[in-house]
Amino acid sequence: MTPSPLNAAIAVHRFGLADARLDAAAADPRGWLLAQIGPAAPQRGEGLASGVEGLKRFAEFQQRQRAAAAAASGPDSSTEQRFAEHFRALVQADVRARLHTAATSPQPFNERLALFWANHFTVSMAKASARGLVGAYEREALRPHIGGSFESLLRSATTHAGMLRYLDNDQSAGPQSDIVRRRARRPRGDNEPGPRITGLNENLAREILELHTLGVDGGYTQADVTQFARVLTGWRAPLRELVAAPPGTPTHRFDPAWHDPGPKTVLGKSYREGPEALGQVLHDLALHPSTARFVSHKLARHFVADEPPPALVSRLQARWLETGGDLPAVYRTLVDSPEAWAPQPAKLKTPEEFVVSTARLLGLGEQAFERVPDGGITALGQRVQAAPSPAGWPDRAEDWLGPDAVWKRVEWATRVSALVGRRIDARALAQASLGPRLQDDTARQIARAADGPQALALLLLSPEFQRR
Repeated sequence: MTPSPLNAAIAVHRFGLADARLDAAAADPRGWLLAQIGPAAPQRGEGLASGVEGLKRFAEFQQRQRAAAAAASGPDSSTEQRFAEHFRALVQADVRARLHTAATSPQPFNERLALFWANHFTVSMAKASARGLVGAYEREALRPHIGGSFESLLRSATTHAGMLRYLDNDQSAGPQSDIVRRRARRPRGDNEPGPRITGLNENLAREILELHTLGVDGGYTQADVTQFARVLTGWRAPLRELVAAPPGTPTHRFDPAWHDPGPKTVLGKSYREGPEALGQVLHDLALHPSTARFVSHKLARHFVADEPPPALVSRLQARWLETGGDLPAVYRTLVDSPEAWAPQPAKLKTPEEFVVSTARLLGLGEQAFERVPDGGITALGQRVQAAPSPAGWPDRAEDWLGPDAVWKRVEWATRVSALVGRRIDARALAQASLGPRLQDDTARQIARAADGPQALALLLLSPEFQRR
């Protein structure tokens, strides 16, 4: 690739997360991106809890609730309010760390990949059972593996306590397991809380097949979901055992008492009972042609266009199958593809991308998230680490272009510009950051602005900055 200001701008804005200048990528845009491929760097932040600490925090809340119930007293606030307050500091530290790291990293392409995989393997604190675990899940299960094989990333995501609890595998027991048999024989007490454990929960099995690997049209059946759910029984993140656990303890374990005995057949292949079966199934799923096609399509859609070029998807899929799902090889194929360097920006930034790229553009760093941990992203319609479903947040422009959503962007950009616009030369910044992507009409509007805040708002709301 011949270096050019346009290619530098594409590297910085489409593959990266925006910057005030194009200098870092100017000499070799492709090389700048390829040099960033690897595990994600540790997040920057204070008060970040491990997965074990998050589980302990959850167990601690349950103990307090039981104590309050036994004493028939306690705070006037509702259980939900107490629950939110119990996790508030931990959750805010996780959100700040994610955004601060993305806003200041010298490897923005690597950070964009980390954000992509966090959305692909969604764990959301919108579900109470995952509260206090989402940040640790991203740091422990995802970020170290985005520069390795898809199989290792899939295995790490699947077995972390965050995923096991979010998709209810923690309470999934084989219908013929020892735990179900024992509890069926035991008399139930009058005050025994919650439903009795009776058997299989298929949530995790279904989402791995539909959202994480094969895709909804990937060739699996309901029978495959049920059989895979049987394979997953026994993989748990029990709170009681972790209360006194030392640092470094895994957040999950295999409990044979919860595992459904006997062989299981998934996608026509038989697997023996026991903990080894899960790794074998995930290995086969990672190498499946449907997985290669589905995930390659998502990568191309994220970086290139809502309707990605079929030739690009086919090229990524072929590289996936050639290398056994080696993610760096797939990333390099993406960066080397001419379709990825089309001059016309096609993707619309999500609210999180908009706020992070603004922080990078203006050099705000940690300051952007000091007063409000998410920098105002929730007000723009996207709650960080709290996607509404296991499918994650949408990655298509039509989902973020409603009139109300656009107006919220205008309001947010206007507020930010009012705060910092008088000390920033938006005209020079537009030229330095967007380079050849800056259209003449946009440059004229910024130049004719009444004052600094208006000029900056016009830059932030311009099509060239909103799209990548």
